[in-house]
Amino acid sequence: MAISDWPAQERPREKLLERGAGSLSDAELLAIFLRTGVRGRTAVDLARQLLAAFGGLRPLLEADAETFSGHHGLGPAKYVQLQAVLEMGRRHLQAQLARGEPMTGPEDTRRYLVARLRHLPHEIFACLFLDNRHQVIGFEEMFRGTIDAASVYPREVVRRALELNAAAVILAHNHPSGVTEPSHADERMTARLADALATVDIRVLDHFVVGEGRPVSFAERGLL
Repeated sequence: MAISDWPAQERPREKLLERGAGSLSDAELLAIFLRTGVRGRTAVDLARQLLAAFGGLRPLLEADAETFSGHHGLGPAKYVQLQAVLEMGRRHLQAQLARGEPMTGPEDTRRYLVARLRHLPHEIFACLFLDNRHQVIGFEEMFRGTIDAASVYPREVVRRALELNAAAVILAHNHPSGVTEPSHADERMTARLADALATVDIRVLDHFVVGEGRPVSFAERGLL
């Protein structure tokens, strides 16, 4: 049965318009992106098959061009479209921060940091620099590679914070392995940075570890 023959309340597009995008399953969202199925399969059937093949929505979204395009029902054109959609999402989040809206809590930063850091295959240490009203001045990748206490230089973070006239900083780094649990090295690194920034009256508000699932907040864990 074609999707057009389904009851209206079960069709992904109509369901989205009536109930919002959050009401759709991963397969239904992917089916809307795919638009059409293949011979013998609806777009939803194809979406379910692809999610099973990739191991979920995130691996599919983060697949490289060759891996993505090698699956039946996908291809270079779909890969290009997907990358454009993902980049629009990242730029939308960036625009929200650029409007100067204050960061009111951990959830304000989680969505943005996930979009910026979780898909990367290498480790990145980044800073969100804030003014005295906790409005975002800028987001910058400070260090790349193996992120540990030896590779993150507090003086560089302090120098950049002073250049931007920041009053506070939110630290973040990703774990490409997917593990979000902070290591003892992460804790030592955070303490060093907080101490260095405190000497110039700049507060570290939080440090997020981005991996699989929900990013871990040092502040919520009582580690700051």
